[in-house]
Amino acid sequence: MQIANGKPGVPAEPIVYVVDDDEEMREALLDLFLVTKKRASAFSSGSEFFQCADTTAPGCVVVDLRMPGCTGLDLQDRLISIGSKLPVIFLTAFADVPTSVRAMKAGATDFITKPFVNQDLLQAVEHAIEMDSKRRDTDADRERVRALAETLTPRETEVMLAVVRGLMNKQAAYELGISEMTVKLHRMSVMRKMQSRSLPDLVRKAEMLLRD
Repeated sequence: MQIANGKPGVPAEPIVYVVDDDEEMREALLDLFLVTKKRASAFSSGSEFFQCADTTAPGCVVVDLRMPGCTGLDLQDRLISIGSKLPVIFLTAFADVPTSVRAMKAGATDFITKPFVNQDLLQAVEHAIEMDSKRRDTDADRERVRALAETLTPRETEVMLAVVRGLMNKQAAYELGISEMTVKLHRMSVMRKMQSRSLPDLVRKAEMLLRD
C-alpha cells in the first residue's frame, strides 16, 4: 500500500483510493493527487484494498477495470455487497459498451479511458467526492429525523401521519376516533418533538421517514 496525504492530521478529509496492479500508474496517480492537495492511498489489488482501506470513509475509489484476481467490477460488486456507498471511477484501456453499461448501472460515477487527460480525472474525482459528501449529509439528516421520530408515542405517530396527509384536526379526530382537542394536543407535541416550526418542515421529515 502507498499513501499520499495532502493535509496530514485531518481524519475527516475525503480520501481517494487508487486500486491498480500497474505500479507506475499507481505512483503517477498518487503524485497527481498529492500535487492537487488530495489525500490518497494506493493499492496493487482489490484484496489489498479490502484488507487495508476504510470503506466507510468519505471519498471515492479510482480503480482499474482489468486486474488479475479481483477485477474492477468485482471490487464494485463487493463494495455494494458490504453496504459501502463509496463512489467508483473506472479507468481502463479496454473499454467496451456492455462493461461500461454494467458499471454505470451498478452506480459507477465515471468511466475514463486510458490514456486520459489529468484534468478529466481530477474533475471526475471532484464530482465523485461532492456526490459522496451530499449523500452523507442526507444520510445524517435522515438518521437525525429517525431519532426524533422514535421519541413519538404510537398515537403521536398516527396524528403526524394524518396531519402530513393534509387532514384537518377535525378530520384526523374522526378518523382516529379521538377528540379534536386531543388531536391538537398531540399535534403540538409532534411539532415539538420533531423540532418542526412549520407544517412544510414536518411534511419533509415525514416523507424522509416514509422513504426508508
